[in-house]
Amino acid sequence: MNNENAPLLGHTSGHVVQEKPTMTSSFKAFVLSSKFNVVCIFIPIALFFSFTGAPSTVVFTLNFIAIMPLAKLLGFATEELALMSGPTVGALLNATFGNVVELILGVIALKDGLIRVVQASVMGSILSNILLVLGFCFLLGGVGRIDQQFSMTAAQTSSSLLALTTLSLLVPAAFSLTADNAEDAEIGILNLSHGTALVLLVVYGLSLLFQLKTHRALYDDGDESGDDDEEPQTTMTFSFLSLLVVAGLVSIHADFLVGAIEGVVESWNVNETFVGVILLPIIGNAAEHVSSVTFAMKNKMNLSINIAISSSLQIGLFVTPVLVIAGWIFGQPMSLFFEDFETVVLFSSVLIVNYLIQDGHSNWLEGTLLLASYTIIALAFWFHPTTSFSG
Repeated sequence: MNNENAPLLGHTSGHVVQEKPTMTSSFKAFVLSSKFNVVCIFIPIALFFSFTGAPSTVVFTLNFIAIMPLAKLLGFATEELALMSGPTVGALLNATFGNVVELILGVIALKDGLIRVVQASVMGSILSNILLVLGFCFLLGGVGRIDQQFSMTAAQTSSSLLALTTLSLLVPAAFSLTADNAEDAEIGILNLSHGTALVLLVVYGLSLLFQLKTHRALYDDGDESGDDDEEPQTTMTFSFLSLLVVAGLVSIHADFLVGAIEGVVESWNVNETFVGVILLPIIGNAAEHVSSVTFAMKNKMNLSINIAISSSLQIGLFVTPVLVIAGWIFGQPMSLFFEDFETVVLFSSVLIVNYLIQDGHSNWLEGTLLLASYTIIALAFWFHPTTSFSG
């Protein structure tokens, strides 16, 4: 990685001495971390129009755009802290903060009682990662290659965890269909969801132990050996403060964004679930989408698949149960009982992905199949009649 702090002239021995970052150099590295940061100009614009009571469509669009570069900066700050914390703690930080945007959006929507917004965005995040992102990884990474290989054992483990995530949604749906009394079913599903959420959090912790400690070699990519000498570009203090500031800004923009959703649905005459399942996940996953596809094009498939599928697992095993427990705390009936249509869509999607990754090989045609699946699902959510988010 290029570093502006590296001396212009090397020593005669050929060894370059790395200067320690300062607050000034940290700020410069933070600002110049990505060309996408130019979009940050929309942050003050979005705040101005949001606080001045602009129409819902304007507020939604501007805050939608403003959150995307913030998600990228959030990832940069997390990666810098990870470099300074060692590989194990660093991977844990990436796993924890990787989906903080979705978590913030979900908590704010829950406090406003928009449970369907939360459920739709959770579903959309999982679908976009395992179909859209993985599809582009297989397609663009496979162009010009016969096939690409990745760890079969790691892929099968991820498949099993995805299946468990799907099971946690199928059981409440089956519970609802077989219950005699609707009121008793609602109470039972809520209690079932609270218990299941605790189980999923335990499984998520154990999966991190498996991936980061006991079976870490399965997830290492041999092509990444050249990245071992990567040095942090910011100080620990700056990274921590920037993480707090960016997360705070994300919370503010997310609050305005969620508040404008119902007005946007009425003004644009779009399907509500389509907004939650297809549009909202783009915000939090934009940075991960680019990173995963970039690694696939470099033939680093273990890392590419790890980013795409692990992000889905973090949503299913961490973010979703945390939101269920948050609803429990807020007194909101957030449960793991999604609409039957959404549950069937997720089950079918996970089934397709499991078939394609279980052999440890991928090619561009498999990527096309995943993208075709996502397109069909997007069309289905566009035309599917839905109830109101607030209802």
